[in-house]
Amino acid sequence: MIRAIKSGDADICEAILRSLPDWFGIEESIVRYRREMEQFETYVAEIGGAIAGFLTVVQHKPHIAEIHVMAVRPQYHRQGIGRLLVSHIEQLLVERGTDYLEVKTLGPSGPDEFYGRTREFYLAMGFAPIEETNLWGAENPCLIMIKDLRQ
Repeated sequence: MIRAIKSGDADICEAILRSLPDWFGIEESIVRYRREMEQFETYVAEIGGAIAGFLTVVQHKPHIAEIHVMAVRPQYHRQGIGRLLVSHIEQLLVERGTDYLEVKTLGPSGPDEFYGRTREFYLAMGFAPIEETNLWGAENPCLIMIKDLRQ
């Protein structure tokens, strides 16, 4: 079941981030994501009443939104939770008339096994790589990916 975040969920979502040090190993980022998940639109995926993952989306303009952060508990990886979260957000955005969904992730010029899996996930979800930048610094190349929701 996918539902909007409610009081107390942000603590659980932070714990999910902390359970994924290969993706979320920078303390200041975890703290910022924790704060922002209550400021921005956030949805959780529940299995048996427990939160298995979450996704925070930011609507930058009426025509474009961005997946700000998404995380799924390690024991639920490769079980379709991420797909359900992204599909849910896409459906909501299409209903609002949003044309594009963007996501940023570590780019391929910074080889990393875990972010390689992340890029493969987004490619499988229909996102196209647009540009790799040094938005996060030369040591963390940022790959901007986009999906056209008008199709």
